[in-house]
Amino acid sequence: MGYFRNISSSAKTTWKGMFLSIKYFFQARRSRKKEWVAEENYFEKANGTFTVQYPKESIPIPDHGRYQLHNEIDDCIVCDKCAKICPVDCIDIEPVRSPEVFGQTSDGTPLRIHAARFDIDMSKCCFCGLCTVVCPTECLTMTKEFDFSTTDILDHNFSFSKMNDREIAEKKKEFEEHQVTKLKAKPELPEIKKEADVSKKPAAKPVFKPRIPKKK
Repeated sequence: MGYFRNISSSAKTTWKGMFLSIKYFFQARRSRKKEWVAEENYFEKANGTFTVQYPKESIPIPDHGRYQLHNEIDDCIVCDKCAKICPVDCIDIEPVRSPEVFGQTSDGTPLRIHAARFDIDMSKCCFCGLCTVVCPTECLTMTKEFDFSTTDILDHNFSFSKMNDREIAEKKKEFEEHQVTKLKAKPELPEIKKEADVSKKPAAKPVFKPRIPKKK
């Protein structure tokens, strides 16, 4: 009896599995409606296929997500806060100081430092978002671009600086000349008198009075 009972159980379970497969097979002839995950009864609408023709079609992604970093270099004051707080050192900045204010950001912050280099290596990025939090001018943001896969890892290094080598050299030379001029314009300090001109007085010796023990 146990032998035939096992055969019957195998047939029933096989039929049950095949029945579900056939059911989904016929439901797959139509597609599910593309809806946002926050829609009501989203998880109850499980019938039909949900395959999208990527990259022509894509599933909506949240606006407040951690994706590819972007720096609006015109609003960057090159404060270096993002590079210092980055836990994986994926931000590389080379500042060049300016002798005077040469512009301002969109929020009115004066610009005093040129960005000779501002590179972000997204292959190192851990998408923590700390760099966007500490940015004082909010020029460093995370875009909605999440698919930047490539066969060459060097393509993950994004450069945002607009300066070329000639401009960088000119700005460095300009600041060095300004520092030299500023140093020459400082008033001269009074000369320190030599030791021979200073009357030397013998240092007073401390008075030492020994204590004599009293006789008992």
